[in-house]
Amino acid sequence: MSINPVFFPTANDPLGETLHQLRVDGGLYCRSVLRGDWSISMPLLPGKLMFHIVTKGQCWLCIANQSPQQLKQGSLVLIPHTLGHTLTSNPQLSPTPLFESGVKRLSERYETLEINQSGELTEVTCGVLGFDQLAAQQLIQQLPPVLSLHQSELEHPQWLTSTLDLITAEAQLLKPGGETIITHLADILVIQLIRHWLEQAPQASEGWLGALRDKQIGIALRAIHHQPEKSWTVASLAQECGMSRSGFSARFSQLIGNSVKNYLTQWRMNLAHQRLQQQHVPLIELAEELGYNSEAAFSRAFKRVIGVSPGKVL
Repeated sequence: MSINPVFFPTANDPLGETLHQLRVDGGLYCRSVLRGDWSISMPLLPGKLMFHIVTKGQCWLCIANQSPQQLKQGSLVLIPHTLGHTLTSNPQLSPTPLFESGVKRLSERYETLEINQSGELTEVTCGVLGFDQLAAQQLIQQLPPVLSLHQSELEHPQWLTSTLDLITAEAQLLKPGGETIITHLADILVIQLIRHWLEQAPQASEGWLGALRDKQIGIALRAIHHQPEKSWTVASLAQECGMSRSGFSARFSQLIGNSVKNYLTQWRMNLAHQRLQQQHVPLIELAEELGYNSEAAFSRAFKRVIGVSPGKVL
């Protein structure tokens, strides 16, 4: 099995090309019905994103060294990096770790949590997920510490309102297949939230995303991502973009903050590292799939970029 190159749609739509890579890699979802006083600290899960969707009532999101953020019904929040945080009915309460709060596992990917005390009712769907494509992971790295969205912030909130209503209905009815519907709808909401940020935030036009949107440098990035095995040089990539070699090299470094050669090597080695983590593959085969004529040259580049030899990843 060869490495699946990152495919970008042919349309000139940088946002669409990037979002095309957001394929959820597994996930764990928890439907919470919380009444009265409660406070739950979320676990640290390296390499994963965590989201919370408030479908009824309200609560607070507390993150160290930040002011508590109120989440009202219709709120969606995403914590894209490994960042400890707490959901609570009152920021003054001491939190209980999630796994000590009475969570019940209904299936491999779906859990429920109920806290029944006297007081106001809050219903939240929470989830942990990851994205397996390298381009998607590159995008996630550029996201801010917290992304949040409420229905009131949208000019046309119907899609969010209807999706939240459907999640709420499925959670209450618990018909056969309801878990699958809830998890897929939650995945869609997360991708919608990321798309909203890409369309609205000035930071989305900087760094790697800014380079991907660039009419010329974006062509080079797509070429590298789509054909990492090709013997790319600065000159051949400049030709793809219709630029001079020197002009292309300078603009690429300005936007990406890295040289063309280093970016190409790092992209290839990260693809290789991801592949080795997923399955056993002969190194010479992997080397050839990524444009290297010898296993030794590939191994040297791998250790230089990843920090360990490929044999230690197998």
